[in-house]
Amino acid sequence: MKRRIPAIVAAFACLLIHAAADAREPFSAYDRARLHPITNDRPAVNFFEGALLGNGGLGVVVTTRPDGVLLYFGHNNVWDIRVAENNREKIGTFKEVFEKVKKIPDTLSTLDQDPWYAAYAEIARDNYAKPYPRPFPCGAMLLGFDRRNAEMIGHKLDISNGLCEVYLLTDHRRITLQIFADMGKDRVWMRLVDGQGKLCASIFDRVRILIDPSTPKEFPRAKLEEMLPEGLLAFRQTLPYQEPEKYDTTKGHPKDRAFRLVVAVNGPLQKTSRIDWNGNRVGMSPLEASLATKDAFLGCVTLQEGLSKNISPWLSGVAVPRLEDLQASLNGSMAAWTEFWGKSGVRLSDEFLERIWYRNLYFLNCAAKDGATTPGLFANWSYNDIGTAWHGDYHMNYNTQQPFWATFSSNHLEKNLPYVNLIEFLMSVSTRWAKEYYELPGAYFPHSAYPVDMTMNPYPVPHWGWEVCETPWAVQGLWWHYLYSGDREFLKARAYGPIKSAVEFLVAYMKRPEAKGPQWKDDKYHIFPTVPPELYALRPGFKYNYDCNVDLTLTKFVFKAFTEAARVLNLEAQEKTLLSDVKDILSHFPEYPTATSEKFGKVLVSVPDEHDQVVYNVPNALITVFPGEDHGLHSDSATMKLLKNTFWNQQNEGGNDLVFINLQAARIGMLDIERFKRQVNYSLLPNGAASDRVMQVHGRYADQGGYDWMDKMGIWFENFGLPVVVNECLMQSYNGTIRFFPNWPMEKDAEFQQLRAVGAFLVSASLKGGKVEEVEIHSEAGGVLKAIVPWSKGGTIKTGKGVQALRSSIVEIQTVKGEVILLKP
Repeated sequence: MKRRIPAIVAAFACLLIHAAADAREPFSAYDRARLHPITNDRPAVNFFEGALLGNGGLGVVVTTRPDGVLLYFGHNNVWDIRVAENNREKIGTFKEVFEKVKKIPDTLSTLDQDPWYAAYAEIARDNYAKPYPRPFPCGAMLLGFDRRNAEMIGHKLDISNGLCEVYLLTDHRRITLQIFADMGKDRVWMRLVDGQGKLCASIFDRVRILIDPSTPKEFPRAKLEEMLPEGLLAFRQTLPYQEPEKYDTTKGHPKDRAFRLVVAVNGPLQKTSRIDWNGNRVGMSPLEASLATKDAFLGCVTLQEGLSKNISPWLSGVAVPRLEDLQASLNGSMAAWTEFWGKSGVRLSDEFLERIWYRNLYFLNCAAKDGATTPGLFANWSYNDIGTAWHGDYHMNYNTQQPFWATFSSNHLEKNLPYVNLIEFLMSVSTRWAKEYYELPGAYFPHSAYPVDMTMNPYPVPHWGWEVCETPWAVQGLWWHYLYSGDREFLKARAYGPIKSAVEFLVAYMKRPEAKGPQWKDDKYHIFPTVPPELYALRPGFKYNYDCNVDLTLTKFVFKAFTEAARVLNLEAQEKTLLSDVKDILSHFPEYPTATSEKFGKVLVSVPDEHDQVVYNVPNALITVFPGEDHGLHSDSATMKLLKNTFWNQQNEGGNDLVFINLQAARIGMLDIERFKRQVNYSLLPNGAASDRVMQVHGRYADQGGYDWMDKMGIWFENFGLPVVVNECLMQSYNGTIRFFPNWPMEKDAEFQQLRAVGAFLVSASLKGGKVEEVEIHSEAGGVLKAIVPWSKGGTIKTGKGVQALRSSIVEIQTVKGEVILLKP
């Protein structure tokens, strides 16, 4: 009997410990978000100073002036949809171009020095050189006031609920213009309230709609609509489907699109006049009117968009804004934000990192949603030429993918669906390009793409158009969606097809006689020709144009994903031939390229024969760590030494690495968090978003260049991926094994809840006083849980079967769907 006492005591202690764990109180991510408003204590006259609002489709920038409030409108669905697809025959096929490029002497410095290639590149570039397609700004609305009656103070954006408050002084008292985007409909509400939150008399003396100055002259003229007694101003703009030389402005085209911006206020409008600086009386401009009364102010701006035939040719059916309608919209939007923040949260002793986590998830929610067009480079905020650089398009060599990296571990899989939609949309042009240009099966995803009707690659210039990595990169996010969700139906219905098509192309491309044979002096299948992202382009003699580490690691990734997907879906017999080819290639796969650094020893580089002093644009050197996920904290000691050497040796010029390079560093436990914070802070704009900024010269940038030259291009959607860097410091699970606080300073308290791990696990954990206190894991799919125990002296685990002691450094158990697992030291 005495021998059983220790066991009984241990079991009782376990129960006490887990009783405490069961009582754990989650914190409110909504309340944490509220701690990080974006404020401005003066007029925010610049587009990049304004508050960013949005519902995932509609985007709004709220700017303020000493004499008014100016709102800029954009929408992910609203584009100049014209596209040029000329020179199809002249562009020819891959084989034709490849044979000609092979004959260019390798004594030339660049291919452009060859007359034929220079002329060919211009032909291939011709379509992309057009100013369209591009995001099309939807106009702006101005609320003006007399500065003798009011003073602009500043604004505050509450990111917990998307409410922007513009502060003014009148008669020595503060009043507030509240503005928010409806999260369910494409409209923006506003009301003027006093210090008690009650409606107050209007200080605004005029309202005006401004049509975007970038509207092409060849477009059909906007239809201006004024219904002054009803308090309505609006304009309707047609977006032609065809290029100018083909478009009939009288007849239009069945695929024309259109939008209408409608401003409604809760009182009548009237036209008035004023004396200008010449002493002449002048009337108001079109779409400008005075508010006829000084009663309480309510306003609503609505954006209608779609096929032109579905947008009424005349303004009708717009109701006068009512307080009860505004309140209903506000309640609905508050509920949507509460649900959003309920997905996950962090509570960090590091205020800066907590701030960028919440702010960038706020921006992501404003910028993207399922059902709206996938955001391009600059999402749904645009004005004039802001948001139109590089057509504001989809760049498939990281830019498009990066913001969606945050969706997985942040437990916002719904925000990855816009990316899934994009890949499905691109399948048609990608399979056609593989067939017609490469004369190969499967799908080859383009370097650049648009959300418009396309039948050919928009940018087939071999310089960058031959980046093979973009095909596996394009479909990677679909496999991640399955890994993190465990959703077998999603894998079957939406992920498997594109992944298989990418694999079919890659297998055929690597099995071409040019990619394997005695000319290589080995038995490997090579990826040739190809181009590393943002480096070298296509070279005479194809120097630096084979076996790029990004091609190798992403091809290996998608081959393994396809193999596992076929197993999960019981398709191994059906896919026997393709799986055999994949296995054959993987057994004869090239090694990752390396070089020798005099200071650091052996290091990874982007392509074979590259030296160790290259200044990269995209952080190519550690791309096997991420997004390749072939290397990381799971790697053996020799590989870890190689990764660390590479980390210390690499040089990156900035502009494309704010999220990317720091995520790579976190994945190998080498991220200097303080340095990361300084880089983020260096890149921040007044609106709280991070720009792409240059970090150094000796790559493509020069000493006299502006290090902030990309700031004014637009709101960089890609950097909304910043929360993933924080997540990976707190928890990693990329290879199926969960690691707790793998790159987090143990002296900094931190807590996270419901971060999503591979295998469909929702994980919550806290670190206090240098020790991991407790871990809670919810199994959504009932898979195998594997985690590294965060306590050197072991701990206990509570499952549906009871409490047990942890006696090894790794816990691995089969879970049940819906089960909650508790770990305690």
